Amino acid sequence: MMKPVAIRSVRAIDGTGRTIERATVVIRDRMIAVVGSDRDLSLPRGTTKIDGRGLTLLPGLIDCHVHLCLGAEPDVVDAIAKETPALTLLKSSRAARQTLEAGFTTVRDVGSRDHSIFTLQQAIDAGLVPGPRIVAAGLAICMIGGHARFIGQEVEGAEQVRTVVRAQIAAGAAVIKVIASGGVLTPGTSPEQAQMTVEELQAAVEEAQRGGRKVAAHAHGSSGMKNAIRAGVHSIEHATLLDEEAAAMMKQQGVFMVPTLSALATTAACRLGCGIPESALDKAKSMTKRHQASFKKALRDGVQIAMGTDAGTPFNYHGDNAQELERMVAFGMSPMEAILASTSAAARLIGIQDQVGTIEKGKLADLLLFEGNPLRRIDLLRDRSRIIGVMQAGKFVSGPLSQA
Repeated sequence: MMKPVAIRSVRAIDGTGRTIERATVVIRDRMIAVVGSDRDLSLPRGTTKIDGRGLTLLPGLIDCHVHLCLGAEPDVVDAIAKETPALTLLKSSRAARQTLEAGFTTVRDVGSRDHSIFTLQQAIDAGLVPGPRIVAAGLAICMIGGHARFIGQEVEGAEQVRTVVRAQIAAGAAVIKVIASGGVLTPGTSPEQAQMTVEELQAAVEEAQRGGRKVAAHAHGSSGMKNAIRAGVHSIEHATLLDEEAAAMMKQQGVFMVPTLSALATTAACRLGCGIPESALDKAKSMTKRHQASFKKALRDGVQIAMGTDAGTPFNYHGDNAQELERMVAFGMSPMEAILASTSAAARLIGIQDQVGTIEKGKLADLLLFEGNPLRRIDLLRDRSRIIGVMQAGKFVSGPLSQA
């Protein structure tokens, strides 16, 4: 049994929208045991005390859209085609460690080349390798010749969709990922063109619900978004070309937007010759401003937003996940709203809000302790040198405190 730990006199941004100045948070046996002000608490004998003056304590951050199997290469499709599955798994393990070290204690991996993502998840859960809690989809489900087929399972017809969803769940999938439009990185697909039929998408949702799983839908174009929303998905990934009708449907049905602003931004920032295929570069550059406008529309219209980066796509590095919060703030969110999108809102989308996402008694002690105040400068979260400790289930697993 671990000794209790008390972080004292710390600024606690608790994931509910509340900030407690000079808080004390007590961790006992993996869990948050007490949250209160310094003056109200007496600590039991033997408690390890950490001086939190000048520091901020956050719930462990959550990224709802990563691909640990991708290494942010200029041409990720070519890179993964040339790798052995064993190399991809080792690369994924490194990406998981980098993500955890950046303060992200949970990720939702929404597409991998094979089912080895579940092996990595098991290794992390067993303490064999460091990494965030992984809520994984395994293979993305796409139409024949569709987007993401290089990390997906191609299907045709509702019955085949049902069979594949059942197979994904049996392999270990905690979320189902469907491809409702073309994409940027897959050659020969248009982001504006809908992919998979409404009937196929409905079949995926129905089968996922039988297994108690949620469904995330990749969709850039509004027609693909609407098909996916009508089918009953729980989140739209990217939502790049959002129109009024799609935004209204998302708000009415409580569908989350996972904007992944960093994915297009890091690709579009490159020049011809950087190694990104010309077709992908052209698509990213043509959509970046419209993507920003879609995010602003969703925020203005009250669509629920959960943070996701699409980490692993070109020059969108694992461990640099906090860049997404900077972009969300630049396009209209307050720093507090960006933090909520990356903690409690993300936990609600994933369905683990009873375990993590807030600093509250009875939650798992997934915490991030660092120097500075992100409510004044959200970019501080991107500076890994400021991280004092990343705690996962009551144990410091990264940062200087993990060496204590």
